[in-house]
Amino acid sequence: MSKEKLGFGVIGCGRIAAKHFEAIAALPEAELTAVCDVVLERADRSAVTHGARGYYNYEELLKRSDVDIVTIATPSGTHAEIAVAAAKAGKHVLVEKPMAMRSADMTRMISICRMAGVKLGVIHQNRFNPPVRALRTALEAGRFGKLTHGQATVRWQRGEEYYAQAPWRGTKAQDGGVLMNQSIHAIDLLQWMLGEVESVFGYKRTALRPIEEEDVAVAVLRFRGGALGVIEAAATIYPHNIEETLNVFGETGSVILGGVAVNRVEVWEFAGDGGAAEREAMLAGREAEPPNIYGFGHTALFADMAAAVRDDRPPAVPGEEGRKAADIVLGIYRSAETGQPVTLPAEE
Repeated sequence: MSKEKLGFGVIGCGRIAAKHFEAIAALPEAELTAVCDVVLERADRSAVTHGARGYYNYEELLKRSDVDIVTIATPSGTHAEIAVAAAKAGKHVLVEKPMAMRSADMTRMISICRMAGVKLGVIHQNRFNPPVRALRTALEAGRFGKLTHGQATVRWQRGEEYYAQAPWRGTKAQDGGVLMNQSIHAIDLLQWMLGEVESVFGYKRTALRPIEEEDVAVAVLRFRGGALGVIEAAATIYPHNIEETLNVFGETGSVILGGVAVNRVEVWEFAGDGGAAEREAMLAGREAEPPNIYGFGHTALFADMAAAVRDDRPPAVPGEEGRKAADIVLGIYRSAETGQPVTLPAEE
């Protein structure tokens, strides 16, 4: 594509949209041309603030010829409907996590985007954190030897006031619980490092919050490569967010990434050439804590999506890859309902 600037349209101007606006503004090859929200005041405010045309109906936004890429930041249960409509309108699609709430919807999104010849990317921005990239590089270089196990831990605080912000929060149809909403980024990183998940077994509970889905959950995973995994997810931590942590262990390496958004190297140990000097450099180069749990990765992910459109290549997190964490969560939900291990992909 030879167009000087790619036009972005943001659908959904709520909590996470600020990161979309920030990322688009940071890219010289992009411009925000349109915004949309069903809450009129929010659409108007975003349009005025960012110098874009405001809409209350996403179908009207999709008619614009100067929108090349649509980003979807609406309640999770609406992602599939909007993504399919955008693809049919010839727009490239960048959708917030989770990609969709049902496996069949994710399959449909991928299929329709492919048939329409548009790119489909999923926003798992923590894959672009420098410590996460360094871990992935070490893994691809074989520095862990045989992988043994890993763990994804999310210990955050989401009080009743958070869920009261919008009626869809914590609902089964539109949001899910702490696994599908807050912990899905950590789950994505765990499977990105340890590979395809063979089976899951989990428990979930609505312990403290007045919501339909879980506010605390635990699960164990078996990966096809033989490694084991553990997920601990809680939105009930008192009195504030503590950590989002990723652990990866193998016969010749151990790495723990922590901080509030998997943004800090806490442990970096490798046999052979991974000595004290490298370890000290990794620890010394730890990222500062981000201002919020969204981290620093959105701009890099949006830049990759723009490059994917220009270069006609898949984005870094295409739909086929972006659905994996959601499929794991759906498997855990099925296991918690049946009390049995579930082989993935789980049946609806």
